Amino acid sequence: MTNKDNLDIIFSDQTESHSHPFYNKQIVFTGALSTMTRSDAAKQVKAYGGFLQGTVTQQTDFVILGDKRRGISIKQRKAEQLMNLGQDIQILIEDDFLWLISMSKEIER
Repeated sequence: MTNKDNLDIIFSDQTESHSHPFYNKQIVFTGALSTMTRSDAAKQVKAYGGFLQGTVTQQTDFVILGDKRRGISIKQRKAEQLMNLGQDIQILIEDDFLWLISMSKEIER
C-alpha cells in the first residue's frame, strides 16, 4: 500500500534544489492556503529540500501565512516574538510563497 502524500519529487538536475531559498530550511504553515492543499504545499517545500515543522521553534526559518487565515495565529505570534528576540525567521504571505515556487520552476526550464 502506498501513501500518495509521501511521493518523492525528483529534479532532473539535483543542484537546482540546493540554490532554492527553502533548501535545508524549516518551514511552518499557518492558516489554510487558498490555492492548494497543505499536502501539496508540503510536497513543494520538500521538492526544494525544505523540512516541515508543525510548530514554530527557534529552528524555524520561514512561516507561510495562508490566505484563508482569520487574524493573527498562535504560530505567527510565536514567530514574531522570536524575531523580536533576534531569531532570523521570515514571515511570507501565500502569494510570496507561490512566487518563490513559480520563479524556481521558470529557472528549471
